[in-house]
Amino acid sequence: MSFRRALKLVCGLAGGSAVLLAAADSQGYLGDISSTERLKDWTVLSVLRAAQPQTWSSGNQNHIVKPSGNGWDSNWDKRDPMTIINGKKKKVKETSDEDLGSELENSKPKATRNIILIRHSQYNLNGSSDKERILTALGREQAELTGQRLAALGLKYDVMIHSTMARATETAHIISKHLPEVERVSCDLLREGSPIEPVPPISSWKPDSVQYHEDGARIEAAFRRYIHRADVQQKEDSYEIIICHANVIRYFVCRALQFPPEGWLRMGLNNGSITWLTIRPSGRVGLRMLGDSGFMPPDKLTRT
Repeated sequence: MSFRRALKLVCGLAGGSAVLLAAADSQGYLGDISSTERLKDWTVLSVLRAAQPQTWSSGNQNHIVKPSGNGWDSNWDKRDPMTIINGKKKKVKETSDEDLGSELENSKPKATRNIILIRHSQYNLNGSSDKERILTALGREQAELTGQRLAALGLKYDVMIHSTMARATETAHIISKHLPEVERVSCDLLREGSPIEPVPPISSWKPDSVQYHEDGARIEAAFRRYIHRADVQQKEDSYEIIICHANVIRYFVCRALQFPPEGWLRMGLNNGSITWLTIRPSGRVGLRMLGDSGFMPPDKLTRT
C-alpha cells in the first residue's frame, strides 16, 4: 500500500495520528521528529502536529514539554516496603531472603486512605487581621451545605483536621455540627500561603520570594504529614477530612498526583467545595473529585 493510500485510510480512524506518525517515519518523510520545523514543509502531514509535544515560550526560547520519562515514583512518600526492607537487608547481612520476604509481606499496608479536602467558605475580605476575616452570611450557608453533603455521603469519618485561620476554623465548626461524632484537630501547617512560584506567572499576584521560601516549606511539611499511604497498623480504610485553603489544596493535588507543582494555580476551587484523594496500599494515588460543589444551588457558589 502506498503512503498516500495509507494516509487516507488512517485519517479516517480514531486515534489514527499515532499510526500515521509511525508510517511517515518508516518512509523517511519526517527525518528528526523532534524538530517541529520540519513538519511545516509537509502540509499534507499537518494532522501529525496534534501528536507533537506542545511548546511554550519563555523570552526568546521555545521549550518542548515532554513527560519526564521517570514514570511513577512508587516511593514518593518514602513508605515503600521494598525500599525499607532493602535498607534493612544491607544492614543485617545474615538475615535470610526467606525472612526478608516474610518481613516484606508483613510490612505492606492493607488499607486505603481517603483524604477529603474542603476549602473554607466565603469570608470577609476587608478584615485587617485574620481574626476579622470571618465567614460572611453566605459563607455560613455554604458551610452548612457542605456539612449536609458530607453527612449525606454516609461515610465513617475518622478525624476532622482544620487550619487555624479564622475562616477555616469557623467552617470546621459549622460542618462539625453535622458530624458530631468526628474528632476535631487544628494544625498551623495548613494555614494559607504561597507554596511555590506558579508557572505560568500571574502578573496581578506576585508575593515576595521570601514568602515562597517560608510558606513553601510549611505547606510541603503539611503535605508530608497528611498525604501518604496508610501505616501497616491500619486495618480498615479511613476517611479523613481536612479543612483548609485553596492554595494548600491545589498544591496537595499536584504533589500527590506527581504533576509539576508549579501548575497549582491553574486550578480553581469554589468556597466550601470538596476535593477527594485516595491513596492505595501500593502508594498509587487517585483523584476522585476536584472542587466538587454541585450540591450547592448556583446562587450560593463563590470563589473568594
